[in-house]
Amino acid sequence: MAIEQLEKTWIRFVMAKAFITDYVTEHDIKKKILDVSTKFDKDAEILLVWHEIVNKKYIDKFPNLKGIVKYGVGYDNIDIEYANKKNIVVCNVPDYGVNEVSDTAIAMIMDITRCISRYNFLSKSYKDTWEQNTLPLKRISNLMLGVIGAGRIGSSVILKANAIGFETCFYDPYKESGYDKVLKSKRFDSLENLLNHSDIISIHTPLTDETRGMVNKNFIQKMKHNSILVNTARGKIIKNLDDLYYPLKRNLLFGVALDVLPYEPPKTCKLIDAWKKNEKWIEGRLIINPHVAFYSYESYKEMLNKALMEAKRILQGKKTLNPVGEIH
Repeated sequence: MAIEQLEKTWIRFVMAKAFITDYVTEHDIKKKILDVSTKFDKDAEILLVWHEIVNKKYIDKFPNLKGIVKYGVGYDNIDIEYANKKNIVVCNVPDYGVNEVSDTAIAMIMDITRCISRYNFLSKSYKDTWEQNTLPLKRISNLMLGVIGAGRIGSSVILKANAIGFETCFYDPYKESGYDKVLKSKRFDSLENLLNHSDIISIHTPLTDETRGMVNKNFIQKMKHNSILVNTARGKIIKNLDDLYYPLKRNLLFGVALDVLPYEPPKTCKLIDAWKKNEKWIEGRLIINPHVAFYSYESYKEMLNKALMEAKRILQGKKTLNPVGEIH
């Protein structure tokens, strides 16, 4: 839908009180579609949420609240159960950055499996012959990529990895029977089996009580020797970054790539300190991005657009496309 059409559609809703709880970069779509407030307004009917902790205490500040719209996918910062009990609709935008996140995961996997960043570091002390510059790399068609969580993004990673030439497998107890045939990928019925068979683990699950702290010492011990861990999902799926320190330093892990961290910006710890100091053993083996896997100009624009359209549906009393939880 063109911006001009959206602008006309929203004329009757401009007077509705909508409040952006926390930082979202100014964007032409927001200005043209809906004149929302960035100042606290207790009469707000809609909350547009980024990283604000929207708990019971916060929700109770808005007696007229009809809906909460989460910019983006993850909604672990919102008390869904309490909102639903108060007949407040909660929804998110789960599909705006599927290609961006899966592309980032694939890029990180390729970087580490082909040692692009590691060779870049080693080239600063370039040796005379190629034999002196080689690392213990394997052909990617002989590597098994295991995906935890075969939703939109995880499935996209599998399909892209299949096309490149990886063997792929996944673990997702919530996907329907036969989904492995859709993806042309091997399905494991337990997380432990996936860890035992995968040379690369790529995580694509939401943050829930089940997945919080899932990557811990026990998880890492079950991974194959010299394997790779990639997380572009949620930071707190990793219990403690230092659980990765010795496995990486002692070559039990070949490499780690993280777009998300348990705390952002990262708190000081042995792993982060070694990374910041560019210690030789970690250079090119630990890749950290500042939670930007979702981003492209197009995906950001799509996210804002879809969040505002969900807000529109709530104000119209219509069913939202991506409700979270259930109104009681």
